Amino acid sequence: MSDNNAMKSKRIYWASGIVSICGIIFEVLFGALGSYILGDGVKQYTLTISLFLTGMGIGSFLSERVMKKLVQAFIIIEFSVAFIGGFSAFLLFGVTAYLGSGSDAIFLYTTILVVGTLTGLELPILIRKANEIGVQINKSTARVLFSDYAGGLIGGLLFIYLFRPQFGLVKTAFLVAIINIIVALWVLYTFRKEITHLKMFSVIGGGLFILLLGGAMYGEEMAFSFEQKLYSDPIIYTEETKYQRIILTKEQGDLRLYLDGQLQFSSSDEYRYHETLVHIPMSLAERRENILVLGGGDGLALREIEKYEDPKNITLVDLDPRMVELAKNNPQLAKLNENAFENKKVNVVHKDAFDFMEEADGFYDVILVDLPDPNNETLNKLYTLEFYSLLRNHLNPGGMIMVQSTSPVFATEVYWTIDHTIGETGMNTENFHLDIPSFGNWGFVLASRNPIDISKININVETQYLSTELIPSLTKFGKDEDGTITKDDGQKVELKPNTLIRPNIIEKYEKAWRDY
Repeated sequence: MSDNNAMKSKRIYWASGIVSICGIIFEVLFGALGSYILGDGVKQYTLTISLFLTGMGIGSFLSERVMKKLVQAFIIIEFSVAFIGGFSAFLLFGVTAYLGSGSDAIFLYTTILVVGTLTGLELPILIRKANEIGVQINKSTARVLFSDYAGGLIGGLLFIYLFRPQFGLVKTAFLVAIINIIVALWVLYTFRKEITHLKMFSVIGGGLFILLLGGAMYGEEMAFSFEQKLYSDPIIYTEETKYQRIILTKEQGDLRLYLDGQLQFSSSDEYRYHETLVHIPMSLAERRENILVLGGGDGLALREIEKYEDPKNITLVDLDPRMVELAKNNPQLAKLNENAFENKKVNVVHKDAFDFMEEADGFYDVILVDLPDPNNETLNKLYTLEFYSLLRNHLNPGGMIMVQSTSPVFATEVYWTIDHTIGETGMNTENFHLDIPSFGNWGFVLASRNPIDISKININVETQYLSTELIPSLTKFGKDEDGTITKDDGQKVELKPNTLIRPNIIEKYEKAWRDY
């Protein structure tokens, strides 16, 4: 094989590795988009992988028809991947904002299948081209496949540690598409003598490069305007962290926090939620010196805890350090939480709550579970029998646990499954719910090793909503929310505990909230 052909074959291997990196980044990007826009990360990543691999299979099958002008075919494919993949995230936000639920899923899944098909076309064409210039077919196949698989690993790592945290979803799509264009132009230059319409391809490639570069520079701002339509109030802050998308909105003094599109609080009524979460267990606990808060990175639960003089140590465990930094440094959030993190009694730990409880060696008088609803596999483990058993094992005698437990009205079976799961640990439970205008009717489960006597609750700190006299009414549930759950045929539903092995709560949650 001549030196010129050897150089060309090496470039083919490099091209296969680079486009494989781009392909895997697009694949995981689509999974992340599906998780953020459509919810249920495990479901979306499963569908993404399935559709992408199906597309690759279709592309490999169709590649049998591409036997001539292989370089031109490869360049056309790369141009197509760059254009469709580059604008995928940008357009998905637009579809979600203007066409609504259902259309976004159809758009995303179609995009995954199309990009997967184009990706499946790439490698067989490169293998044929390597064979055409003199590389033995067994060697060309092995080397191109090696470049492909190695590129897949690199692409996944780049997305996790570079692209998503540094550039966000929209800009990442444009940047990866630009790499596809550069590879296409590089291959075009390498095989320029074989291209019959060199000038046309060069102009198209240059035009796409400029278009995608403009998207990388300004597309995120335009996508932000699409995203603004998804929220009723103006967005005043947005950030894509390593763990989640944080959004703050504000309208006429009402500050709202959203994590991955889910409302966490409204400043107009959050005190109802946090007073109930904190003061009921604090009032009943025999001691309240050592307090543990799981979640609560906004600092609002801390604000209520700090109304008591008893606590000596307050440990807050929140996975995302950026959320806590925002709660500390954002003037509006800091004002709302009354600079709760400045209290010297507060110790913040950035760790997964499950891992923290597994490794904890201390005991707590009050444990507050202020975590997002169990709408995916990651959060589900924080609503399992195993997790609640860990809480029980680190609860001092006479201690109290309070768990936010979603809505007993909108997700009745989910609420009572949480209560049943906690009860399976051997702890006693008591149920509370109240109306929070921004959320609707919301529920909590109080748990203790000892029997719970709500008549002993005495709210003796300053509150805006909660009072001692109000407590008994919070334990009363209507017939349509009281835990007597029946099927359509009238038979009673037997609740089963939610466990790591059988995470039955996710499907129930998704079904319950589908229409809200």
